[in-house]
Amino acid sequence: MPKSLVNPNASFGSVAVFMTAISTILGAILFLRFGYAVANVGLSGVLAIIVIGHLVTIPTALAVAEIATNQRVLGGGAYYIISRSFGLNIGGAIGIALYLSQAISVAFYIIAFSEAFDPVIAHYSDVISMSPVLIKRIIALVTMTILSAIVMLRGTNMGMKALYFVVALLFISIIFFLLGKPIDDNIELSFTKTIDNPDSFFYVFTIIFPAFTGMAAGLGLSGDLKDPKKAIPRGTLLATLTGMIIYVLVAFKLASSATPEMMAEDQLIMSRIAIWGPIIPIGLAAAALSSAIGSILVAPRTLQAIGYDAILPTKSLNNWLAKGKPNDNEPVNSAIVTIIIAFFFISIGDIDFVAQIISMFFMVTYGAICLISFLEHFAADPSYRPTFKQNKWYYSLLGAILSFWLMFKMNWPYALLSVFIMGIIYLMVTRYRAEKQGLGKLFKGVIFQLSRQIQIFVQRANKEDQEYNWRPFVICVSEDSFKRKSAFDLLRWISHKHGFGTYIHFIKGYLNKETYRESQEVLERLIKMAEGSDSRVYLDTIISPSYTSAIAQVIQLSGISGKGNNLILFEFFRNQPEPLTHAIENYSLFEATGFDVCILNTGERGFGFHLEIHVWITSDDFRNANLMILLAYIISGHPDWKKGVIKIFAMFPQDQIDRQREKLLNLIKTGRLPISPGNITFIPAPENSSTKEFIMDKSRDADLTIVGFSPQKIKENMNEIIDYGDMGNILFVNTYQKKKID
Repeated sequence: MPKSLVNPNASFGSVAVFMTAISTILGAILFLRFGYAVANVGLSGVLAIIVIGHLVTIPTALAVAEIATNQRVLGGGAYYIISRSFGLNIGGAIGIALYLSQAISVAFYIIAFSEAFDPVIAHYSDVISMSPVLIKRIIALVTMTILSAIVMLRGTNMGMKALYFVVALLFISIIFFLLGKPIDDNIELSFTKTIDNPDSFFYVFTIIFPAFTGMAAGLGLSGDLKDPKKAIPRGTLLATLTGMIIYVLVAFKLASSATPEMMAEDQLIMSRIAIWGPIIPIGLAAAALSSAIGSILVAPRTLQAIGYDAILPTKSLNNWLAKGKPNDNEPVNSAIVTIIIAFFFISIGDIDFVAQIISMFFMVTYGAICLISFLEHFAADPSYRPTFKQNKWYYSLLGAILSFWLMFKMNWPYALLSVFIMGIIYLMVTRYRAEKQGLGKLFKGVIFQLSRQIQIFVQRANKEDQEYNWRPFVICVSEDSFKRKSAFDLLRWISHKHGFGTYIHFIKGYLNKETYRESQEVLERLIKMAEGSDSRVYLDTIISPSYTSAIAQVIQLSGISGKGNNLILFEFFRNQPEPLTHAIENYSLFEATGFDVCILNTGERGFGFHLEIHVWITSDDFRNANLMILLAYIISGHPDWKKGVIKIFAMFPQDQIDRQREKLLNLIKTGRLPISPGNITFIPAPENSSTKEFIMDKSRDADLTIVGFSPQKIKENMNEIIDYGDMGNILFVNTYQKKKID
C-alpha cells in the first residue's frame, strides 16, 4: 500500500482542474440532448433546468471550495473530503457510490462519442451492411480499448495533454454553432413552444442533469495538484460559471434557430445551425472524448483512495486497489477495475438509462458535500477555518435540500434503489471497518450547538409559574455511589421520560491534582455503571471540604437541562442513618432556595420486584400529596415498572373521609392518572396508634412506599423516618410549594 495518496511529482494547477471540469460539463449532453430538451419543455423549461441544476452545483462548488481550503485534500477528491468530514464509514459508502458513478460516466461518454459517427454511418449506409446500432457499439468498444491503453501505458500526463487538445476542439465547435444561422428564416424565438405530447419536466431534467455533474470532476485530481487549496476552488468555480453561461447561450440559440419538431427528430440538430456543420460531430466527439478522459482519470483515483482507507472487506483487495506506480503513484489496478466496469456498461449501450444512474449517484454526492458544509457552519467548530469565505450556510442548506428532493422528483424508484444500495454498502463498510465513527465525528459539534441553543431557549422561556408546569429536575449528592445504587436507580426512573436527573458523587477534600485525578476516575466508573442500565441521568463529581459546602454549591447550579433544579434527593441505609443528618442539618438551605426534598430510606430488600408503589396521604402532610402522587406516576412510567401498580392509602379523621374521598377521586379522574379507584383505600386516623405502625402493616410487601414528612418533626425525632424494620425502600417527600395536578 502506498504511504500516501499524493503524487510525489504533482505539478498540476488550477488550469488542470478547470480543463477536467469544463470538459465534463460541456460534454455529450450539450450536443446530443439539449435540442431534445428544448423540444420537450421549451426554452423556459430548459432555462429552469439550468437554474435548478446550478442551484445544486453552484452551492456544491462553493462548498467544495470552502472545505478544500480548510484541510489538506489528498488523493481521492470528493471522496476524501466526504470521508474526512463524515467519517470513514459514511464516507466509504458515499465514496463507493461516487466511484461507480464516475466509472459508469466513462461508458456514458464513450457511448456518446460513438453517436458522433451518425452522419458518417448515414452517408455510407448503402455500402455498410451492418445495423447502425451495431456499428456504433463497435466504435465505442474500439475507442474504449484505445483510451484504456493510453491511460494504462502513459497515465495522467498523457491524458492531460490529450485533454488540452480536445477541449480546444470543443470550444471551437461551440463558437461555430453560436455564429450559425437559423435553419429557417421564419423561425421566431418562443419561450414556451414544445412538441405535441412532450416528456415530463423532471424526466427531461434527469436526462440533462449529467451535463452539470462535471463540476466535481476536477476534485479527482487532488492528489496530482501542486497546491489543492488554490487549484480546486479556482478551477471548480471558473468551470461551473463558464458552463452555466454557455448552456444559457446554447439554449437561446437552439430556440431561435429551429422548431421543436426539428430538434426532436434530429439529435445532431446543432450541425444544421453551425456555420460549418461537420464541426458539431467533431465537437461532440471531442466533448465526449474529453469527458471520458476526465472521468477515466478521476474514477481510478477515487477507488485508489477507497482502497487506501481499507474500506472494502479484505485487506488484500484494499492493498491491490491502493497500489500505484512507484514513481508517481499512478493507480494502475484501480484503472483496470474502472475499465472493466466501463466495458460492461458500453455493452448495454442505452445512453438515457446510463444517464439516469449517473444522475442519482451524483445527486447523493452533491447533497452530501453541501450537507457537510452546512453542518460545519452550524457546528461552529473553531478548527473549521476555511480561507475561502464566500460560501454561506444557507447556500449549502439549499444545495443539500434540493439534491435530495430532486432525486425523488426525477425518478423515485431509482432514488429508492440508490438509497437502498448505499444502505447496503454502508452496512458492509461498517461491518468490516474497525472504526465505528460514522456520523459522530461531524455531529458532535452539531449536537453541542443544538444543546446550547435549546438550553438558552428553555431558560428564556421559563417565565411561567412553576406551579402550573411542574416537572422534576432532580439533583442527588452522594458519597456512597459504589456501595448502593438505590438512589441512582430512583433518579434514572424519574428522569426516564418526564424529568431530568443529575447525579453527583461527593469527594471530601480540597481541589488539587490528586483529588482531581480521583474525580476523573470516579466519573469514568459512574459512566460505565450508567451505560449498563440504559440511564438518562447526567453524571458528575464534586470536590469539597465538607458535605455542607458541597450541597451549597450544588443547589446553586443552573442545571444541565437549561432549567434550574427544583428537587434534591438524599439516600441512607436503614442500619446506617448517619447520612440522614446531612439533609436535616442543611434544611434551611433548601427552604431558602425553594427546593423540594426527597429522602430515600434504603432497606435490605431494595425495590423488590417493581410491582407495587404505595402512596400514603395523611391530614398531617396533605400539602405533600400531589407531589407524592406525581412522583409515583413518573416512576411507574419506567419500563422497569411496566407491571407495577400504584396504590393510595389515605388516612383522615372519620368525619373527613367522605369529603376527602370525593376530592381524591376527582383529582385522579381530572388529572388522568392511571390509578384505579379500587386501589385507593381510606383508613380512619387512629387515636391510640401512630401512622408509622399502619404503614409498616399495610405496606410491608410494597416495593416502594412514598410517605410525606415534616422537616420540623424530623428534626425533633429522626427515628420517624429511620426505623422501618424489613420493609422495602421508602421515599419520604416534602414539597416547598403544593403542586397542582390538572
